[in-house]
Amino acid sequence: MTTADEFASPAFRAEIRDWLRTRLEGDFAEVRATGGPGREHEALDARIAWEQELGRGGWIGMAWPREAGGRDLSMRDQMVFWEEYIDARGPGRVGVVGDWLLGPTVVAHGSEEQRATVLPGILDGTVRWCQGYSEPDAGSDLANLSTRAELVGDEWVITGHKVWTSMAQISHWNFVLCRTGTPDSRHRGISYLLVPLDQPGVEVRPIRDMTSGREDFCEVFYDGARTERENIVGEVNGGWAVAMSTVTSERGFGTMGYQLSYEQEVGSIIAVARHTGRWDDPVVRRKIVQVWEKNRIMQLSMLRMLSSLELGTTAPVTNVYKMFWSRLHQEMGEAAMDAMGPEAMLTRGGDHPFDPLQTLFLYSRAETIYGGSEEVQRNIVGERALGLPREP
Repeated sequence: MTTADEFASPAFRAEIRDWLRTRLEGDFAEVRATGGPGREHEALDARIAWEQELGRGGWIGMAWPREAGGRDLSMRDQMVFWEEYIDARGPGRVGVVGDWLLGPTVVAHGSEEQRATVLPGILDGTVRWCQGYSEPDAGSDLANLSTRAELVGDEWVITGHKVWTSMAQISHWNFVLCRTGTPDSRHRGISYLLVPLDQPGVEVRPIRDMTSGREDFCEVFYDGARTERENIVGEVNGGWAVAMSTVTSERGFGTMGYQLSYEQEVGSIIAVARHTGRWDDPVVRRKIVQVWEKNRIMQLSMLRMLSSLELGTTAPVTNVYKMFWSRLHQEMGEAAMDAMGPEAMLTRGGDHPFDPLQTLFLYSRAETIYGGSEEVQRNIVGERALGLPREP
């Protein structure tokens, strides 16, 4: 990949490359090319150890300011890191929610005490976080959430139910959007709480996923769960603005490493098509070439998004970008099935029955839903960027 070459210091790129290759060809060789969406069960213990190795190397919190313990790297330098990480076949991160979502949110909106207590565990890779947003009746319409928190003495007492909570079963803490205003207060009555998971009153139920037969997502039930009064980020009933800050990271720059890995997946699709002979089918070849072209367009769009983020104009650029990459990944999954031909209908048996390209196809079906459904993203772009009338 060459998307950030013109911006990179050769010494900085060489530093990253040497650090990654030394470890991924040595003590952590088993984690190479493991994990990621739909494959979080792979080499899990080793990837947890890898997270701590990243922390020792200073590669967690790269974008955070130095006073918060980060490296304060420019967006372009972060892109260089992810290019090298993907080229070295680095594993899917188990600490991304803390690193990419909660950490920047606490830096921007948290108190000094919260920054001092929350950030170190993320930076050293020892404390894992999960996101408590969606509910059975409040997904894309997040302002409809009903999980409630009441202040009782010096503690918030929480009752409710969250769903699609990624990797809650291995997390230590959950940042939770709770209703603290009246039931009909919507955006104006939501608070952003930091809640420990290892306590009475919290039950984590993994959800078996048909993509892998494993459990990447969970339901989390709160029945009188408690957290300290000071574990609120931002103001009481002011959590919506804090939550939208987190969402900007989720839809935008935070997922860069994930999208850069698409290049390797396209390469795998081409290799499989040549192996099966499907590359000689002009219809199949045309589909593969189209996703190759769109992947290059996505990389250019990523650079445009970086420029917008640096200028502080984040919306609705991140919404457009999210729609593009999620739809592209679905098209890649479809092209992968065409490349595999009849073999796409067969599983391999054993603990890992699906080929990585089959997992790509199955898991990508959800990508136009999670992180904000495509229908909602289109409304945001239409109403906030194009000035169209609001949806009734």
